Amino acid sequence: MELKPGYKQTEVGVIPEDWTAVALEAVTTHIGDGLHGTPVYTRNSDYYFINGNNLSHGKVIITPDTQAVDQKEFDRHRKPLSNRSILMSINGTIGNLGLIQDQSVVLGKSAAYLNVRTDVSKLYVYHVLQSSCVRQQFFDGLTGSTIGNLGLSAIRSTYIPLPLSDSEQTSIAKALGEVDDLLYSLDQLLIKKQSIKQAALQELLTGKRRLPGFEGEWEVKRLAEIGEIKSGGTPSTNQPALWDGGIPWCTPTDITALRGQKYLTATARTISLAGLEISSAETIPSRSLIMTSRATIGECAINLFPMTTNQGFKNIVPSSFVDIEFLYYLMPTQKNGLISLCGGSTFLEIGKKELSAYKIRLPPDLREQSAISAVLSEIDDELQLLEARLAKASNLKQGMMQQLLTGKIRLT
Repeated sequence: MELKPGYKQTEVGVIPEDWTAVALEAVTTHIGDGLHGTPVYTRNSDYYFINGNNLSHGKVIITPDTQAVDQKEFDRHRKPLSNRSILMSINGTIGNLGLIQDQSVVLGKSAAYLNVRTDVSKLYVYHVLQSSCVRQQFFDGLTGSTIGNLGLSAIRSTYIPLPLSDSEQTSIAKALGEVDDLLYSLDQLLIKKQSIKQAALQELLTGKRRLPGFEGEWEVKRLAEIGEIKSGGTPSTNQPALWDGGIPWCTPTDITALRGQKYLTATARTISLAGLEISSAETIPSRSLIMTSRATIGECAINLFPMTTNQGFKNIVPSSFVDIEFLYYLMPTQKNGLISLCGGSTFLEIGKKELSAYKIRLPPDLREQSAISAVLSEIDDELQLLEARLAKASNLKQGMMQQLLTGKIRLT
């Protein structure tokens, strides 16, 4: 393929002629990893022991579960980290990045550090480490059959595209950094909203907090009292006539593909009327609770059309005094209780008899059930909006990286 004038072919693909392709070893003063062992932990210390899972969106994330060490352990195991350091996860999840702020940390073995030379933009290197050409080299350099591990030699020999102009490096880093700030703010908003939802679930679905206008005791009922429980089945896969007949047939994969969305609007496969009649699958009316009951327990969705499921489900067709949306929010909070009902030595499974006898608490007033589900639905709508904005911003950054980090678009 003929190259565009002013561009050249390199180890990282086509880049401008006034750029270079260079190994990470050449733009860093040191590349190393963390402690291959366990330090002595302590409490109430600002010296934290972090691994690759503490790195996200350029930040070093300190959680309540993050272990700490005292100053003696910190001095013993500290690495030469500074404001020129980029931290990167290198075990399991590869390529999560963090930049040292004011933290004093001891690195674990699943994190590496890259100390960038002072004559190279650290933020440019930070962004280029996220590019597709660099990530592909990391992937090609992985070792380990079960959990991927990125060795230091593979990092050192990874090539990056590099503008020779300091100002161009800085301009690219600034443009991408602005999108990073947006991504981080949206991510934090999403985390905050998820926490609000969890608190609302805990309070509203237990009656600890009542919505205005409602009072009185909640009722305890068996699941068999609040609806009809229907099971699923699978027609013989050796008989083509039992399949592809237009009757929706749900598997757990259809539920996990929703990624937390409430409504099931399609299934990957269908069965025929003969398949329905010859198997143990039952027709589930629309606006029922489709719930996994084998291996993965308690994942739920509301079907918006009549359908069938495989045997990995126990489905609840609600009675007229039960709000299906309320039930959708309630049942996932019962996972621990549902798991306690399970039998099976190979994988967990709930029997219909055991599920029928399982007891839940709910308001006897259908209006209160509906009011609670409306509050939770509003939070879900806000979460979906934030997730859509986050996905859009992420796609924007990927597009910008593809243009700016290959020199297809030049910043002056």
